[in-house]
Amino acid sequence: MQIIEAIEKRRAVKHFDPNHKLTEPEIEQLFSLTLLSPTSFNIQNWRFVNVVDPEERKQIRSAAWDQSQVTEASALIVLCANLASWNDRPERYWQNAPKEIQDRLIPMIRSFYDGREQMQRDEAMRSCGIAAQTIMLTAKSMGYDSCPMVGFDFDKVAEIINLPSNHVIGLIIVVGKALSEARERGGQLPINEVVIKNKFV
Repeated sequence: MQIIEAIEKRRAVKHFDPNHKLTEPEIEQLFSLTLLSPTSFNIQNWRFVNVVDPEERKQIRSAAWDQSQVTEASALIVLCANLASWNDRPERYWQNAPKEIQDRLIPMIRSFYDGREQMQRDEAMRSCGIAAQTIMLTAKSMGYDSCPMVGFDFDKVAEIINLPSNHVIGLIIVVGKALSEARERGGQLPINEVVIKNKFV
């Protein structure tokens, strides 16, 4: 499937075939492509919790107001981010770059994030959002459907997955084989309402 077609056909699906399983090569491909998602300064601050344990899935379903896709989808991924990635051996992020680039960028990472907690959190959410779209478009191109979710108790899910204190949860995405076609789009705003030329007036 071409990328334009995947974008046009991607929809949030709520009902999945509970008997369908993703193969290990499919899971590896999904994550390998997701890891190509961009992050600021290449800090790769996202962390993906691939929840495969059925009991843990049931607990998350309970924390997600009993939404059936949590346990019925083939994959459940909790997209998290490490708020301290900027200070976690940042030389790793540019280890393959020429020395002059390393010498310029690595100090910039610390100066940009150090002491700026809101920026660290904002960057975490941006990174999770970009990665989420990569997951959903990759899934669609592989013939699967997905559903991004924020309808859950974040604190409870954090407890279930044993989220480290310096991490945050961005959202959950489920991926699987849809039982039926997605509904028609509810309605799109016109381009001229959401695309602003040069500046707001």
